[in-house]
Amino acid sequence: MAAIDGTVVGIALPSIGRQFHAPLSTLQWVVTGYTLSLAALLLLGGSLGDRNGRRLVFNVGVVWFAVASAACALSPNTDVLIATRVLQGVGAALLTPGSLAIIHASFEPADRSQAIGAWSGLGGVATAAGPFLGGYLISAASWRWIFVINIPLGALVLFASTRHVPETKDPTASGRVDVPGAVMAVIGLTGVTFALIEGPTLGWTAPLVLAMFVAGASGIIAFVLVERRSTAPMLPLSLFRERQFTVTNAVTFLIYAALGGVLFLLPVELQVVNHYSPLASGVALLPITLIMLLFSARSGQLAARIGPRLQMSVGPVVVGTGLALLARSTTESSYVSGVLPAMIVFGIGLAVTVAPLTSTALGAVADQHAGIASAVNNDVARVGGLIAVAVLPTLAGISGSSYLHASELSGGFRSAVLIAGSWCFFAGVVSAIGIRNPARRMEESIEGSSPGEEAVEPCWHCALDGAPLSS
Repeated sequence: MAAIDGTVVGIALPSIGRQFHAPLSTLQWVVTGYTLSLAALLLLGGSLGDRNGRRLVFNVGVVWFAVASAACALSPNTDVLIATRVLQGVGAALLTPGSLAIIHASFEPADRSQAIGAWSGLGGVATAAGPFLGGYLISAASWRWIFVINIPLGALVLFASTRHVPETKDPTASGRVDVPGAVMAVIGLTGVTFALIEGPTLGWTAPLVLAMFVAGASGIIAFVLVERRSTAPMLPLSLFRERQFTVTNAVTFLIYAALGGVLFLLPVELQVVNHYSPLASGVALLPITLIMLLFSARSGQLAARIGPRLQMSVGPVVVGTGLALLARSTTESSYVSGVLPAMIVFGIGLAVTVAPLTSTALGAVADQHAGIASAVNNDVARVGGLIAVAVLPTLAGISGSSYLHASELSGGFRSAVLIAGSWCFFAGVVSAIGIRNPARRMEESIEGSSPGEEAVEPCWHCALDGAPLSS
């Protein structure tokens, strides 16, 4: 539900903009309002789950998300829509980190890589399927139905979770919930996001923009100080002493910034420049969904055998190549020659990258920190998308009502996908330099096996907690 909602709105932006006569900055807030509260409170959500029970917090998030979705569907104007999107993000912040932490805590170490690969693949499928689902609902009824659909989905998820999901928590979690840290995160991200979105409209030297920049920077600095001094921080800064964890999250930020920025602009470009219907623009992204569905779990298995470094180095470069190919969509009217090649390359790159990226982030920390590690990795991804949606249109020269004019949007979109592609290329370089494959100890495994007994090969993830995976 949360992954779909991160992209389903993109397909509806032209319809929402036309109905409410909204400028681009308002549409940015419709997207970033959700991402802002999600990113600012994800760490708190993970911390609450570790302390109070991950299934409990997950279920609360599902109910909150469904109720907020109903409010979004009933919004009479953009101000109410933005406010209810913020509330929707709060629910997503409660349910998102718990989902991965529950999987990590519930599976035997030998099975985690495959389970996380399936989780990553289905999350990627949901992200990519959002535009298709949105396009269908908009064509069949109204953009409001992209929010209504979450109500029955929420009821189904709540029923399944209550019956089948085990309750887990971190037995070492203690102390008070880090409310000061959460407040500083909200102030920091809100200030920076406001300044980046409103700067092109109000002027970068406008008093309000400068004040929000200062407030945002101060909030981020205060957040770090609070987390350093807190006895029970929602973000233990000691996690970043692990090089593997730090590098993986840096790569996550770059990849999801590129993904978030492009998925914000692509449905608009397809509808305004190439004159696709909402449904057709959603169908255009289906190859990504199919590729992620078919290959993400296998990608996780491969990373477990050979280590994550190769896939995390090559995958982002393939993603960046796919994004760069999208520049042709503004001049090549045929879907087969203009959009499809980019979708295929883009999808292959994501399938190669996403599963090892997630597994590496969780495998770099001890099991008892699974909740906070998943929250940090999710948070980094959302912050990357949040910043990209705020800044990428400005970098590409898209502002005001230019998104409704094909001639103005096409040039800006070409610049945007090339910029986003360069971020992915850089992510590949960072992985090649910073990611390490944990020792496989094959020789030790072979020497320690009995005659006729199959040797046991520790996978890169399981070796970190001493659990072997049968070869």
